[in-house]
Amino acid sequence: MSNEKETIMQNHALDTTTPTARPWYVQPWPWLLMIGPVVVMAAGFHTAWVAFTQQDALVVDDYYKQGKAINQDLRRDRTATQRGMAATLGYDAAAGTLSGALSRLGQPHGEPVVLRLVHSTLPAKDQSFTMQPDQAGRFAVGLPMLDMARWQVLIESSDGAWRLHGEWVWPQQKSLALSAQ
Repeated sequence: MSNEKETIMQNHALDTTTPTARPWYVQPWPWLLMIGPVVVMAAGFHTAWVAFTQQDALVVDDYYKQGKAINQDLRRDRTATQRGMAATLGYDAAAGTLSGALSRLGQPHGEPVVLRLVHSTLPAKDQSFTMQPDQAGRFAVGLPMLDMARWQVLIESSDGAWRLHGEWVWPQQKSLALSAQ
């Protein structure tokens, strides 16, 4: 009987039709199953990198104080409407000049006005100018090359009594007309 077992064992060892176990890393299925988690981990690392290296420019420190200031802004808009305020702006990039005109000022001529260009996402790029319009309401100010962006434009009296505001998409819009509404 022992010879019989040995013969069966020898035949089994010589049988090449029996599949042999291959290592796991040779099989395609473990690799296909690992692709999903590896992609998710790479996306997570990229998201963490973006979160830690980019600034949060849209976060306001004192949101309550800014919320209370909304009523004051609305009062200034109503004052500009009552006075019939309007302004036009044009930017000459080659000369580096922003020029414009204020109409129906409703205040003594020669009083300075403040022009603010507020970048839509980067507060460091905001610009503010105090201008002295002439008797006809015209003004011009030197302005370095503007970034291609959506700018919030504010023109207001130096005492804060009125304001005009609007949105300017540079360079798609070469000029801007603001009017109190």
